[in-house]
Amino acid sequence: MAKFTKRQKKVREEVDLTKTYGPVEALALTKKYATAKFDETIEVHFRLGINVKHADQQVRSTVALPAGTGKTVRVAVITKGDKLKEAEQAGADVVGSEELIPRIQEGWMEFDILVATPDVMGALGKVGKVLGPRGLMPSPKAGTVTFEVGRAVKEFKAGKVEFRADKQGIVHVPIGKASFTPEQLGENFGALVDAINKAKPVAAKGTYVKSVYLTSTMGDSFRIDASKVAGVSSSAE
Repeated sequence: MAKFTKRQKKVREEVDLTKTYGPVEALALTKKYATAKFDETIEVHFRLGINVKHADQQVRSTVALPAGTGKTVRVAVITKGDKLKEAEQAGADVVGSEELIPRIQEGWMEFDILVATPDVMGALGKVGKVLGPRGLMPSPKAGTVTFEVGRAVKEFKAGKVEFRADKQGIVHVPIGKASFTPEQLGENFGALVDAINKAKPVAAKGTYVKSVYLTSTMGDSFRIDASKVAGVSSSAE
């Protein structure tokens, strides 16, 4: 028989974890029971009705969270010429050209997002096996391969995040911190729902959003009624 901590016992005494909840109620419960001694991250997990073995059913995109993520994001930029200054002025944490590539090969990973211009992507192929498994390889779909490096840096600094379905067809996305207000979490959740729905592959058949769960870093999961988030607008009712 599973053993529960005092906090887990408290949740089970007060809440029915087998129920499904509306987005607003689920957000309130997740926030209420995120009682660790640090500011827990609030995450959403979507199980999608896609076959990730097929190239035309991949789900990968980005979403700009209106209230940000609550996390300081370190953005590195690899580019050339005038774009170096543009990246610096936009607030990139690390800016350089191809000289950064050997550093990455040696294990340097002091960044959360790597933005690159198309003219350096050929050289970046050398570190694809290093960056790829960490989800750091720049990609046009993720908005991290672009000549508009200034805009990209500002967007990622402001709360733009990438999401993609894993091998099980599940998308995991942080939407803020437990210290966020209910309104901030609701805005971020609504923006993410819109982005997930817009990213639906044309080839995907049947039910697209199969299940949705909200959880915090150390907390239990609360299931959201998937019918209230599939194909709807950003209203988190």
